[in-house]
Amino acid sequence: MISRIDLRGDALPEGPALRDLLPRADFDVAAALEKVRPICEDVHHRGDAALIDFAERFDGVRLESVRVPARALTDALAGLDPAVRAALEESIRRARLVHREQRRTTHTTQVVPGGTVTEKWVPVDRVGLYAPGGRSVYPSSVIMNAVPAQEAGVPSVALASPAQAEFGGLPHPTILAACALLGVDEVYAAGGATAVAMFAHGTESCPPANMVTGPGNIWVAAAKRYFTGKIGIDAEAGPTEIAILADSTADPVHVASDLISQAEHDPLAAAVLVTDSAELADAVEKELEPQVKASKHVDDRIVPALSGRQSAIVLVDGIEEGLRVVDAYGAEHLEIQTADAAALADRVRNAGAIFIGPWAPVSLGDYAAGSNHVLPTGGCACHSSGLSVQSFLRGIHIVDYTEDALAEVAHHVVTLAEAEDLPAHGAAIKARFGWKVPENK
Repeated sequence: MISRIDLRGDALPEGPALRDLLPRADFDVAAALEKVRPICEDVHHRGDAALIDFAERFDGVRLESVRVPARALTDALAGLDPAVRAALEESIRRARLVHREQRRTTHTTQVVPGGTVTEKWVPVDRVGLYAPGGRSVYPSSVIMNAVPAQEAGVPSVALASPAQAEFGGLPHPTILAACALLGVDEVYAAGGATAVAMFAHGTESCPPANMVTGPGNIWVAAAKRYFTGKIGIDAEAGPTEIAILADSTADPVHVASDLISQAEHDPLAAAVLVTDSAELADAVEKELEPQVKASKHVDDRIVPALSGRQSAIVLVDGIEEGLRVVDAYGAEHLEIQTADAAALADRVRNAGAIFIGPWAPVSLGDYAAGSNHVLPTGGCACHSSGLSVQSFLRGIHIVDYTEDALAEVAHHVVTLAEAEDLPAHGAAIKARFGWKVPENK
């Protein structure tokens, strides 16, 4: 059901050569880009009419309006299962606790007497959030996008999720209920590339946004790439992935269940176990079969994901080698189930989020740890972070110098300007002092 990659015996290669030995899903955003281009251009030219036509084509429902009426949100919340409501409210509470601590404050540095640089943090004016609605429904993604945007102080927050024929062209009611709980009252029935194009260009019913965030399929990723430069994006999210670094102390029942939990997202989801214990590898393989059989979404998601080229059990000589492997892999979610899990976690350099020990599974982070589950995929954890309050903030430097403070450094500015053959830069300094640069003080 899941393949093995044996890296024991020989010295592990460095950098890209090691990454090339590890499993990864095929995810060709460039090819998808050519298919979403005409969709994005059509939304640009025809606005809401294009969105309505695409909803009929892709979602099988003819919309009267793309904007979800306010009554639909209140009705969805009123009809929400009380247990689901309680769980969403607790998830929101915990996410707010964590994300509120991320808010940056204005800071002023005195460089010299009379010369200061202040960095202030300003939220983007408007953000479009995306909540997927394909194989599964993700009210948790509404929380993970909305909470950091709200805690950052974004004044205008809108959300899009695909129209559902089953619900009369509205997004799934649990999505709408989550929006109501969060106070997000601007919601649109739009999915995939059309939703990104709607936020990027704006339409008759939806003003354009400065930024679009949220996970999605390859069409969402391609549309984000198409609009990069016009709008800000969080990331081109690829298929979800879990890596588990484990030794002989790990419980194979836990490890198998965690691999399966990630595999049930999508047939391209990646599930990777890195271990120095052949006995654990054997036990996990043995445990997978009954757990998979007892699961839902077996044939359409779990089995294709576990048996795909993106999933594997990777055998290494020791945990030190395992640490090198998971750092090279740069997993979206990294679980460490070893005897010294906390110490190892402190040494990991590349991961979207790290889950320590047997009592912090990825499922906890998906819903109720307080952390954010919108994380870098495809190895991007080596240079990118997950969604946070900082994602929605812009740092602006404010420079304030007196005449004396400028005079003190003027000769250096002129010297560097002339070294770069930009004499007008130096002239702008000289003009302030009667065209004579003050002597070095």
